[in-house]
Amino acid sequence: MKLAVGLGTGGGDWQAAETWIAEVERLGVDSAWGGETWGFDAFTPVAYLASRTQRITLGTSIAQVGSRSPALLAMTALAMASMTDGRFILGLGASGPQVIEGWHGVPFNPAYTRLRETVEILRLAMSGERVAYEGKVYRLPLPDGEGRVLRTSAPPQRVPIYLATLGPRSLRMTGELADGWIASSFMAEHSAVFLDEIRAGAEAAGRSFDEIERQAGGVVEFGDDLDALIQPRKPGFAFEMGAMGSPEHNFYRDAYVRQGYGDVTQEVLRLWLDRRRDEAAALIPDDLVIKSNLLGTDDMVKARIRAYRDGGITSLHVSPAGKTMAERLDTLGRFVDLFRAVNAETSKA
Repeated sequence: MKLAVGLGTGGGDWQAAETWIAEVERLGVDSAWGGETWGFDAFTPVAYLASRTQRITLGTSIAQVGSRSPALLAMTALAMASMTDGRFILGLGASGPQVIEGWHGVPFNPAYTRLRETVEILRLAMSGERVAYEGKVYRLPLPDGEGRVLRTSAPPQRVPIYLATLGPRSLRMTGELADGWIASSFMAEHSAVFLDEIRAGAEAAGRSFDEIERQAGGVVEFGDDLDALIQPRKPGFAFEMGAMGSPEHNFYRDAYVRQGYGDVTQEVLRLWLDRRRDEAAALIPDDLVIKSNLLGTDDMVKARIRAYRDGGITSLHVSPAGKTMAERLDTLGRFVDLFRAVNAETSKA
């Protein structure tokens, strides 16, 4: 497995972000990722920290496709790949209607079709071919106008494209089109719910499932008292099930349903909508928190690393816990040693 972390730029302390990424690179982490919600954009922090690094791969996890045209994404990705000497991965996702419609003022649907067409246009544009495309969402050039069929004036590159997808149809599309998959609401013990769909999409397209990077993970926190590590994590899961989407449409909640937690998610949603947030959090099962993270003693954390590996994950994305950067880096350093030990087991096998 490879090892990935976040960029650590959410708070806007760029000096701290520089320190973080320098230490992350020194520890030998393979990649670092930055995303976007309705705060900082995904690309600018990656570009800034790319200038402070030499080896580590940097990616967007994820950039929202609804807020950008495919051509703009292609131009940005080519610029990032050029500036980083090929150390850039373009991670894309549909986001959700609350952000796309509420923040960007763009209709969310048809989200699946927009994502598929975006990837197809990106491949065409970044290859250096002339971009003529006839889709349901995008038509290039626009008909009956003055637009011309153009090709990029930047040097073409094959920039890796990863997709953050959750639903069965979108997962199959990931297997068909993408270089990698970025998981969320994922438990290694139920990985087949996701990976079987990706495999089916890859096989239908005549691709090898093994050539698709699969990235998943969670929070890393060490301690002997597992309950003390579990309880503070529950409100985040309640928020995910209750607030990250509408009562009718929540892709994260749907993913937990497919992993066997349907009854829990519905009751959490009901309590959340009643503004009984503490009760909603209390309903989150301990095993859901354990399966979604890497918590406990060294031996427990190593067991979780093995679970992700055995579940088919090829890149483990972790968020080291700690109140200060020093504590987070200590957690990461301790984890890196355990991660390498488990990887060594795999190599010997």
